[in-house]
Amino acid sequence: MIEIKVKKLHPQAIVPAYMTEHAAGMDLCVAIDSPVILSPGERMLLPTGLAMEIPPGYEGQVRPRSGLALKKGLALVNAPGTIDADYRGEIGIIIINHGQEPVEFLPGDRIAQLVIAAVTQANLVETIELNDSIRSSGGFGHTGVNNKS
Repeated sequence: MIEIKVKKLHPQAIVPAYMTEHAAGMDLCVAIDSPVILSPGERMLLPTGLAMEIPPGYEGQVRPRSGLALKKGLALVNAPGTIDADYRGEIGIIIINHGQEPVEFLPGDRIAQLVIAAVTQANLVETIELNDSIRSSGGFGHTGVNNKS
């Protein structure tokens, strides 16, 4: 287990924690002083009130919460969001309401998940030719979209 320093930037900030023994993600909570309403079709940046010092070789992945997606139609606009190891600013959550009703956020509400993952950097080498493969340049839907294709 790696150690990550977390700094509270707001008195309402809640330091994430794993809720079960084998959880991959920790809940990120909104750090606001009063309720905020997100209307259908609207998106906004919600603050967590947290900054982190993620070690080199790792990243933070900000992912949606499945319960909010199913029950309220909420999604993250740039899911998964990436928190780079050299970023020290406040973590914000870009959320959108795809539902049909306004959604109210209260101080401390759980709004996203944070997964810490290892990062591998690559050395890209420009070339004129690529080795062929069975798939070749087959893209979106190239194997069909259901069992009958």
